[in-house]
Amino acid sequence: MKLSLVIPAHNEETEIGGTVTKLYDALTAARIPNEILVVNDNSSDGTEKVLQDLQKSIPTLRYVNNLPPNGFGFAVRKGLDCFEGDVVAVVMADSSDRPQDVVAFYKIMLERRVDCVFGTRWTDGGFVEDYPEPKLVMNRLANSFIQLMFMSRYNDWTNAFKMYRRDVIEGLKPFLSHHFNLTVELPLKAMVRGYTYCVVPNGWINRKTGVSKLKIKEMGSRYLFIVLYCWIERWLSRGDYHLTRRRPSTTPAATPAAGADAARLRAL
Repeated sequence: MKLSLVIPAHNEETEIGGTVTKLYDALTAARIPNEILVVNDNSSDGTEKVLQDLQKSIPTLRYVNNLPPNGFGFAVRKGLDCFEGDVVAVVMADSSDRPQDVVAFYKIMLERRVDCVFGTRWTDGGFVEDYPEPKLVMNRLANSFIQLMFMSRYNDWTNAFKMYRRDVIEGLKPFLSHHFNLTVELPLKAMVRGYTYCVVPNGWINRKTGVSKLKIKEMGSRYLFIVLYCWIERWLSRGDYHLTRRRPSTTPAATPAAGADAARLRAL
């Protein structure tokens, strides 16, 4: 199966080259058919020029320009409309997500034949490096709130680094989020709509240059909106959006994980 990586990039000329190169090298070494799709989100620096130069040496790289309205959510949505692979993962442009984790997620998805693979940085085998303390406090509070709302054992809903099969992405549309709250909308909808998933530890390394695009003070109400929307869909839609067609019976016993049933998740 072909793996697509969607990488939103806004003014990432200092980081995007290293990120793309390391991902390509890891996927090539693992012999994974791949597409690296960078969404240039209205950058005003030399990001597009760097991508044009990279295309000369990285044959699986392509990029699309995301016209206004811009922002993380719009850029990821653009990528999810344009990717060509059978499987897709959202990866950050600043090298905070590790290439070896991308390879591990892909292999686990194939081995376990699940619809999604969710990463967690807050379990044995997971880690964060140079995580800003204010962001850390908000992260744990937000994830604890979501865990309580959905009676879930999974503890990293806000982690953008997750992998989905193509049919899952189609089944989660239309997307509502315009900003970083898309990282919560995707997995919550997948869980509520009955797609199977497993949880895998992953690492996160803070960017060494540039500035994070996440503005915590602007995101609280947006995260709350999407969490409440998914909660209402779960309890009041009467299954109108729930997955009705499962994979062939040859699939191992990976069952839809929702609510208290999340205890069935198999974490490495």
